[in-house]
Amino acid sequence: MKRLFTVVLLMLAFTVSMTAQTKEARQWMKQGEWRCGFTTAKAHKTLDVDQFYVQYHKNEAQWQTLFNWLKSTDLLAIPAGRHPIPNSTLVASVEDSENGPLDKRDTESHRKKIDFQLVVKGTEGFALLDHELSTIKKEYDERKDVMRYNYVPEKTNFFNVKQGQFVIFFPTDWHIAKVLTKKKDQNIRVIVVKMDYME
Repeated sequence: MKRLFTVVLLMLAFTVSMTAQTKEARQWMKQGEWRCGFTTAKAHKTLDVDQFYVQYHKNEAQWQTLFNWLKSTDLLAIPAGRHPIPNSTLVASVEDSENGPLDKRDTESHRKKIDFQLVVKGTEGFALLDHELSTIKKEYDERKDVMRYNYVPEKTNFFNVKQGQFVIFFPTDWHIAKVLTKKKDQNIRVIVVKMDYME
């Protein structure tokens, strides 16, 4: 009985701690200092604010470098291609692309990197996979830092990210990018940056 009581107390303390962290993370997000002055885009509502809060504070210099680069760069004028971000190991992939049929798009998740994706032009279709029903299609490839999945479309969360919004996919976010939307124009410009995931 004493052991059970101890377990209950520990669970309660953990819940209280997590609730406090969530409140702190949301307040931090709202205050916006993390933006480093980059105010022309906002996070999509799917963002896991708690994870972003934790990862940002574990790797503050790298996130600040990203947002400072976004602030100081003409994201519509910069040529498509890979652009090293000065004074860092980060590389911005500027992609002029288009959404496509779901069966032509692959699933992915990563262990070492976090996907930061900013839609600069157009509307990009995305999907987040259901963890319970999805199964591994291709085992983790350490060199490419990617794992592929089988999934059930009916249990998948499809959503659009508009121009001026960004998404951040953490290792627990099994996702699909560049999914066909209901928009007439499927052309998009997206900035993709692989951020380090900190354990």
